[in-house]
Amino acid sequence: MPILTIGYGGDRSAEEFFRLLIHYGVKYLVDVRTRPYSNFRPEFCREPLEEIARAGGLVYVFMGDALGGRPEDPTCYTDHAVDYAKMRERDWFIRGIDRLETGWRAGHRLAVMCAELDPERCHRSKLIGEALAARGVPVGHIDADGDVITHAAVVERITRGQNGLFDPRATDLAWEVSVERELGEEH
Repeated sequence: MPILTIGYGGDRSAEEFFRLLIHYGVKYLVDVRTRPYSNFRPEFCREPLEEIARAGGLVYVFMGDALGGRPEDPTCYTDHAVDYAKMRERDWFIRGIDRLETGWRAGHRLAVMCAELDPERCHRSKLIGEALAARGVPVGHIDADGDVITHAAVVERITRGQNGLFDPRATDLAWEVSVERELGEEH
């Protein structure tokens, strides 16, 4: 079974969010938002989310300090934008990925969560999913329709199938971040 990822942005209610997690047999909800709070969706703030998870039989695990998309480390930025290549080299990030892999190898059913609904627009695919895939850990992304799509399918959406044929940067999804700017909630 792959490590899953899920987002709540847009119109996904907390009820739908948890229904999907339960449907896919998730036992550990791993929050990778740097700041696990939402001005727009208070039910997805850390404390209420943790309570809802517990009530649904899930364990909430905060890992935004190691795997969040907006790190505190100023050396992880290039021209004021997050640089995923730099993040991948940091010990704290490597330890976070190690922890996810260890949980997966132990047979735990994990879902990595962030705010962005679409996996191709979120660091959970471009940063975390890529790091896990490089280690041979399968990753599946719960998309806006509630379907699980493969990490390869998300990469296809991001690169539009170019895979380095015309742009060598397409094989390293870190370059995508340089054209993104913070649009409110973390992604």
